[in-house]
Amino acid sequence: MLHFLSDANSTFETLTEKDYPFAFMLACSGYLMTMYADLIIQSFLKGGNNSCNVEFEMATPKGVVLPVTGTPVLKSDCDESHESKNAVAAALVTQSSLSDTILLIFALCFHSVFEGIAIGVSATKADAWRALWTISLHKIFAAIAMGIALLRLIPERPLLQTVLYSFAFGISTPVGVAIGIIIDSATQGKVADWIYAIAMGIASGIFIYVAINHLIAKGYIPPCRVQVNTPVMRLLAVTLGIAVMAVVMIWD
Repeated sequence: MLHFLSDANSTFETLTEKDYPFAFMLACSGYLMTMYADLIIQSFLKGGNNSCNVEFEMATPKGVVLPVTGTPVLKSDCDESHESKNAVAAALVTQSSLSDTILLIFALCFHSVFEGIAIGVSATKADAWRALWTISLHKIFAAIAMGIALLRLIPERPLLQTVLYSFAFGISTPVGVAIGIIIDSATQGKVADWIYAIAMGIASGIFIYVAINHLIAKGYIPPCRVQVNTPVMRLLAVTLGIAVMAVVMIWD
């Protein structure tokens, strides 16, 4: 928000005299679009399974005496039922992790493309180098966050998927630079500024959704208890990230 939303807002102020928060409206639109995309992905991956029924079944504690229906219940039947419930739960966890991973990679790549566009449409060489410096710092922290999130979402860490995700994230910014150069050379200055401002506003909303609902949320629910996973340490980590970006904005 400190970088891209402020850039979009300042660009809109130079493009139009209307007193309307265009950048913030586009950020809200990007947030909503990502939310809808998340719901579509989750519903598609679930394949129509009734998760409420499964959760109710999984919530039944082991050893509860069920009503007698006249048919004897064997221990082997109970074991098979318990194993089938575990298999269903594992399938739901896998589907949820896959949807989280797809949305996370899509949002980071989408955001990185517009970071590259910011370099490509820079008016001067100094602006391009300044944007490159800021975006490079963003990419470092985004790559670390993506790696941590993927470790949580894909514990098995398959080599091919990891390489594909890393390649998509790494190539997205150069693709954005190429798009920005094409836009800057094929259109007039104001058209490029409009495209840049709209894209950055939408990208800000997308990144806000991913940061809150996937990066921070997944980090706040670790798979196992660790010593540093305390509310104070989590608050310090978020505060440190905001402080680093606030200092970086001095040279932006």
